[in-house]
Amino acid sequence: MPTIVQKFGGTSVADPQRIMRCAARIVEARNAGNRVVVVVSAMGHTTDQLIGLAEQISGAPSPREMDMLMATGEQISVALMAMALHTLGCDAVSLTGAQAGIDTDAAHRKARISQIDRKQLQRILDSGAVPVVCGFQGISPNGDITTLGRGGSDTTAVALAAALDVAADGGICEIFTDVDGVYTADPRLVPNASKLRHISYEEMLELASMGAAVMHPRAVLFGEKFSVPIHVRHSQKPDLGTLIVPEEQIMEDIVVVGCALKQDLGRISLKALPRTPGIQAQIFEPISTANISVDDIVQTEFGDTTTIAFTVEHGDIADVKSICQALIGQLGRGDIDVEVGLAKISAVGTGMKSHSGVASRMFRALGEAGIAIHNITTSEIKISCIVDRQHGERGLQLVHDSFGLSAGDGTSSPMQSTGRGRR
Repeated sequence: MPTIVQKFGGTSVADPQRIMRCAARIVEARNAGNRVVVVVSAMGHTTDQLIGLAEQISGAPSPREMDMLMATGEQISVALMAMALHTLGCDAVSLTGAQAGIDTDAAHRKARISQIDRKQLQRILDSGAVPVVCGFQGISPNGDITTLGRGGSDTTAVALAAALDVAADGGICEIFTDVDGVYTADPRLVPNASKLRHISYEEMLELASMGAAVMHPRAVLFGEKFSVPIHVRHSQKPDLGTLIVPEEQIMEDIVVVGCALKQDLGRISLKALPRTPGIQAQIFEPISTANISVDDIVQTEFGDTTTIAFTVEHGDIADVKSICQALIGQLGRGDIDVEVGLAKISAVGTGMKSHSGVASRMFRALGEAGIAIHNITTSEIKISCIVDRQHGERGLQLVHDSFGLSAGDGTSSPMQSTGRGRR
């Protein structure tokens, strides 16, 4: 019997009516002969409201107590979802992350899953009931509640699917959200974006890392590592969405599969640092220990000094600045410069490995519109440009249209190879 993990996001369970519609979808999957595990997020804007309450109490609340507070949002959702399933005649058991066997490290507010003990889930499934699990949370080695940070419920769902080895019996992980699949760009920003029928893990990971909000990179990484097929679907519509699967040969014919925009970036520039081996590790190891993701890194050298600049999300700037100030104090030299109000526009596609002309087309689209590029980074399947935030949305639309991504049904790009060389 196939096992399906179904994850429902905050907008999908924002009110009792939507919860009942999601419960009906769960029962439908179960009646089709599947074993079903459910993961839910906090209702609507509950997490934001909880953060707001904390800020009214303290200007610097303890990370441990913030995790204790924020974890209550998902506990409300799982209890209501289990009640909804009971109402529809379906046996269900609500579980916190700890009760579901989700062990994490001790990094409060940005914890990472270390292992999952699936015995409790298996017991409930074997009894014929539906486990309804809190997304976004787990338990640390010392028994504290932890939360997984942004995209935590997606990560929970895919990690559970991996632990239960759903692919072995033909199962899948379904991510139900308020969009009906993965698009060539965010349709809220690019109205003529097209829905993709399928996308590779590698492409989805790049798009998610570059700002595509439909899936979180950590969840995609779990899917790729453990070969979990992922289906992104709309929670309130029956339509098929987008399958995230291993790369297929046909995908190489699609030069650019999609574009993404990451807004609200800041750039930290550490200047006049000593040009010594290991300086990079001294900077980025404590940042990594704080579970802060760094985007683009640029290093320049002059004489016996070096300048290292990198981008982070606005919300991480204060923590990164504090870490860097401590380092400069230890070194006894160096300066910090902080820029805000930046954005990153990215084009992604496995076809870049074997086609040329991608970079020049992207640069031309931005240049002809008078949009200055502050920095460029590339990988085998991605090109990213840092621009002023005020030009982000317009630049995204221009780049998207320059690759003809609104043409057809969104399953291919009409861009053709235009010469030798990958870019």
